[in-house]
Amino acid sequence: MNILITGAAGFIGSHLCERCLESGHNIIALDNFNDYYAPSIKRKNIEKSLSYTAEYRLLEGDIRDKDFLQDIFAEQQIDLIVHLAAMAGVRPSIEKPELYYEINVMGTLNLLERCREAGIKKFVFASSSSVYGNNTKVPFEENDPVDHPISPYAASKKAGELICHTFHHLYDMSVACLRFFTVYGPRQRPDLAIIKFANLMKNGDPIPVFGDLNSSRDYTYIDDIIDGTVKAIDFVDKENCYDIFNLGESDTITLSRVIETLEENMNLKARIEKYPSQKGDVWQTYASLDKSKALLGYNPVTKFDEGIRRFINWFKEENR
Repeated sequence: MNILITGAAGFIGSHLCERCLESGHNIIALDNFNDYYAPSIKRKNIEKSLSYTAEYRLLEGDIRDKDFLQDIFAEQQIDLIVHLAAMAGVRPSIEKPELYYEINVMGTLNLLERCREAGIKKFVFASSSSVYGNNTKVPFEENDPVDHPISPYAASKKAGELICHTFHHLYDMSVACLRFFTVYGPRQRPDLAIIKFANLMKNGDPIPVFGDLNSSRDYTYIDDIIDGTVKAIDFVDKENCYDIFNLGESDTITLSRVIETLEENMNLKARIEKYPSQKGDVWQTYASLDKSKALLGYNPVTKFDEGIRRFINWFKEENR
């Protein structure tokens, strides 16, 4: 299958490209290498994929550029799209809401429009657990109301889900929206907690903690996320659907345990500086996986302690 993957040089995208290439798919990899974090990190992410010279084509450009996208869709034979490209992060979205709307909402619409024009009917959209906001009912289920986002980022992801549904309804597109729950592992974005904390600890700097150490997240190891995404690709390829799926671990981990586990694996003691809670941050995330297991056959297997061990092994290799 010929798969267009947007955000292909990012954390999740680069891992997904490798898995799809290993499975025999041809990959059209799209990324704009923006400076949200160092583009050199993204260049390094794709080194292995670039070795698949016949099956991997890298295209550099922006999903806001309609002419650029039209050229891609005119020149490439595309069977299915996995749309990962987005401006990420809750706190930065509060500072730059217009940018998040332009890329996450209008960029998604641009891709769906090009699909409509080209007659491409298979689309996987990367959403986020952020859409649940401060949902008090746990675990979070896909049919829970998600009408009260608490950050522009969360609102942009909910808007993306709605646009995807509209194109499914109007143009019979088969769509899976994947709500990722706090992904971690090798190549994690440098602004995310686990790698940020590890870097601070390595350098002897204090870890900033906003709010309560008892806040919790459903941390999900990258290999499990990739397994779920591949299963969603297969599902969309075979079914005429519009479905939303949680991809998490269904195991909540407190911030205090994150820090303790890093201390154990790095043999370092963390210094903590406490700050008030920040706007946009949720108290907890916790995924129900009943639907994903039933329809996708999704079955995460990497427990948090093992995931952190693997991450720290990679982190040490990277920082020799």
